[in-house]
Amino acid sequence: MIKIEYCKRQAVWLLLAVLLIMIILAVAIGSIYISPLQVMKILLFQLPGVGGQIVPNWPESYETIITLFRLPRVILALVVGSALALAGAIFQGLFKNPMADPHIIGASAGAGLGATLAISLGLSLDWSGLGAVPLLAALGAFLTVILVYNLARTGGTVPIPNLLLAGVALSSFLSAMISLLIYFSQDQMHTIVFWLMGGLSGRTWGYVLFTLPYLLVGTCVAIYYARDLNLMLLGEDSAHNLGVEVERVKAILLIVASILTGAAVAASGMIGFVGLIVPHVARILVGPDHRILVPVSILAGAILLLGADILARTILAPVELPLGVVTALFGAPFFIFLLRRYRGPLF
Repeated sequence: MIKIEYCKRQAVWLLLAVLLIMIILAVAIGSIYISPLQVMKILLFQLPGVGGQIVPNWPESYETIITLFRLPRVILALVVGSALALAGAIFQGLFKNPMADPHIIGASAGAGLGATLAISLGLSLDWSGLGAVPLLAALGAFLTVILVYNLARTGGTVPIPNLLLAGVALSSFLSAMISLLIYFSQDQMHTIVFWLMGGLSGRTWGYVLFTLPYLLVGTCVAIYYARDLNLMLLGEDSAHNLGVEVERVKAILLIVASILTGAAVAASGMIGFVGLIVPHVARILVGPDHRILVPVSILAGAILLLGADILARTILAPVELPLGVVTALFGAPFFIFLLRRYRGPLF
């Protein structure tokens, strides 16, 4: 048992090391190649107390490219991937359903409708460097979650089947509204469709500052309620008998996971498959214990989306592929291969 726990903790450190290497590579790769060694020097040069020990022997333009353009995109990829993977792990644990993902109760559809409205109406807003599209997307996701939760409520409880059915029904309705807006917005059709396919092109530090607090709070909440999530895998009645306030925990985790999804979609558009595949892989690697599953899912989600973003930027350079297309195109075959090789239960 001690050896197994040690191996699980080693998996966290291994994923962290892989993530750090990928960050350096992602910042180095671009239309202007900057060597990984120079990237590390430039990043260390920005740190207080460390920068004074490094002699800046690189072109000034390299520093501008990294700090203003590439690094915000890389950090945002980490945050969005982590948020989607964490939301997927929470939803799969709550619903005890391996098919659950961050889009299951309509948060992403609500975000998509908000963004589509902003683009089709040509709304112009500015808040902390963010435009109307991410702001209305976040608002749409939040309102959708509230509506789904209230539709599913029966007395003082929210049965999981009701929640799933309400989410699927409302998600279908919102998707139809998105299609209707696209149909009547011929001039903006390309912009809307491209945003819905997901991407991180042109994202600035404002997007990072917008999404990062949600991830930090969501991570803390998920870790705090990890034991309760483990007990709820036994069934709501069993969890209640073991001291879990089932309805309270369910409401908190549903809201947190949905807001994580809404913030991620608002920042990057509709990126599928991350919240579905990453918790599965993490569960295969370290088991269903959410105390270790949560950090592993966060790290694996960051690695997956960062790797997908590197492919999206380079595979057909200088053309950039939509990020949501890349995650599905490469993620689906890998997931099928994984399920064929792994024969054990996922729950």
